Amino acid sequence: MEWIFLFSAVILEIIATTLMKISDGFTKLLPTIGTFSGYIMCFYFFSLALKKIDMGVAYAIWGATGITVIAIIGIVFFHEAVTVLKVVSIFFIVVGVIGVNLSRMGY
Repeated sequence: MEWIFLFSAVILEIIATTLMKISDGFTKLLPTIGTFSGYIMCFYFFSLALKKIDMGVAYAIWGATGITVIAIIGIVFFHEAVTVLKVVSIFFIVVGVIGVNLSRMGY
């Protein structure tokens, strides 16, 4: 169940961050409400996930997944630049998460 909580936290964080961009600096009411609601629910589910999942592992998965998906959303929907440095940096974030997960397995 804790992995479902973590997955829910990630999805809500992605939604909230996307709505923050759409809120135009919190000048649009509905996206602003969605941003705050999404983050509140995100942190709630993340706190439930932390009851059973190691903090470092949960945070690494949450952060890396959020960064990767938000970067893709930025590129696809908000026409943000795709650079070699951005792609390589995201690659290293993902590799770092894999490393954190392997470390909990005793490698």
